[in-house]
Amino acid sequence: MVRTKVLTPLEIYKVLDKTNCKRCMLPSCLAFAAAVIGGQKSLDDCPTLAEDLKEQLAGNLCKRSTADPEQSEFMAKLFKKITRVDFHEKAGEIGAEYINGQLHVVSLGKTFQVDSDGGMRSECHIIPWVQAPLLSYICYPTHRQVTGRWSSFRELNGGIEWQGLFSSRCETPLKRLADAKPDLLADIVDLFMGEEVEGFDADIALVLYPFPHLPILICYQAADGDLDSELTIFFDECCGTNLHIKSIYTLVAGLIKMFENIARNH
Repeated sequence: MVRTKVLTPLEIYKVLDKTNCKRCMLPSCLAFAAAVIGGQKSLDDCPTLAEDLKEQLAGNLCKRSTADPEQSEFMAKLFKKITRVDFHEKAGEIGAEYINGQLHVVSLGKTFQVDSDGGMRSECHIIPWVQAPLLSYICYPTHRQVTGRWSSFRELNGGIEWQGLFSSRCETPLKRLADAKPDLLADIVDLFMGEEVEGFDADIALVLYPFPHLPILICYQAADGDLDSELTIFFDECCGTNLHIKSIYTLVAGLIKMFENIARNH
């Protein structure tokens, strides 16, 4: 099985002079390293980086889609934070496994191997909407076990501020997909190790695990006569403690985009 590895900003940062000279027009060498990974900057934008090092790095540098400066800075901070995480201690806390110095975290049935510098491997393609929230999940300072009690997005800490975006970019498009392709939600259960659950007022209710202690519940009620269809995404009460609301939104929005791609291709 071929596994892909994401080159991290720290691997670039290690060979920079770390003077934060700002001649690349960014505030720090770490921000520059993140911007190179994000596609905003090239290695040539560092005036002090030796040519032989540029060639060495370029050979292992995969082209990324361009990210905005704020996202690059956020990723740089995450890569710095993760170096301070005790993986052995963290594994049990977040529902992961500690194997040979790495954290093995299961996301939607796929195992992601995370190195102590934030490098990530998986049998599937590693994409930003998984990478950033997964690193955030590992670094997050608070953690709570799964409760089995469900809350709406707006009930999570900070959820009210993001509710408009969440409704328009997550629940509404997923409802349209479920309306157009009634079998899609059942297919999702099979594709992503989900489980259908009983006891909810819905035609279908399924639980997915983007991360071990971050379960989401999708409830869908099909249209009936004059009544329009309804779809609501709920979160275990622990989710707001285990991940920042922006990362939860990013994770679910990316998940919906993936479902849309699946629907188009099948």
